[in-house]
Amino acid sequence: MYSSRVFGGCRALMAAAKSTATKPSFTTAATGGTTPAAPKGILKVVPVSPALGEFLGGVPEASRTDAVKKIWVYIKANNLQNPADKRQIICDEKLKSIFDGKDKVGMLEIAKLLTPHFVMAA
Repeated sequence: MYSSRVFGGCRALMAAAKSTATKPSFTTAATGGTTPAAPKGILKVVPVSPALGEFLGGVPEASRTDAVKKIWVYIKANNLQNPADKRQIICDEKLKSIFDGKDKVGMLEIAKLLTPHFVMAA
């Protein structure tokens, strides 16, 4: 067999990798138990502005990731990307309400333009 010549008959390279993870890590420093850790950062659900809440379907709070996902679903469903440059979004009236009234927005600007819509807890 050709592979035995190449690897010198070593079967360790062809063996399946063993899984070392036995259970997910749910312990938190604060509780010391096995409760799931609360989402942090962009996954944390926080209150949103009325304009963004209305865009997202009337929800009073959302995570950044969910907001961006729903905005992209709306953009794709309504074919709002510039056909010549897919990185550019052509805003309709609904998007203008959350993007400071801009006619066109770059895809990398979306996160920056959403920042004022997320209410920071003091």
